[in-house]
Amino acid sequence: MLGTGARYEAGQLIPAMAGLPLATMLVNLIGCFALGLLLELLVRRGPDRGWLRLTRLHLGTGFLGAFTTYSAMAVETVDLGWAGHPVQAAGYFLATLLLGAAMTVLGIWAGARWSR
Repeated sequence: MLGTGARYEAGQLIPAMAGLPLATMLVNLIGCFALGLLLELLVRRGPDRGWLRLTRLHLGTGFLGAFTTYSAMAVETVDLGWAGHPVQAAGYFLATLLLGAAMTVLGIWAGARWSR
């Protein structure tokens, strides 16, 4: 519930730019970074049990799972295509996926550096 509320507020604060739904993209990129960071920090603390598992489930699956929204990204991609903007749709889709992967790696890297 908290993750969904945070996503909704981000959507209210960040306007679309040139028809691109930037709020959804930014939420997903922040979520990718945060999940990479969280999981790297947790895995360096020990086996996935007890409070580590609860933290992963509550923050990772719960909060960040509700915060990010790849289903909305898919719908927005289709909407852009149907609105006659197939190049924007493809660019939005690919940018979200590629930048999301990069942000995940950056989060893992940050978690590894922080854990040293």
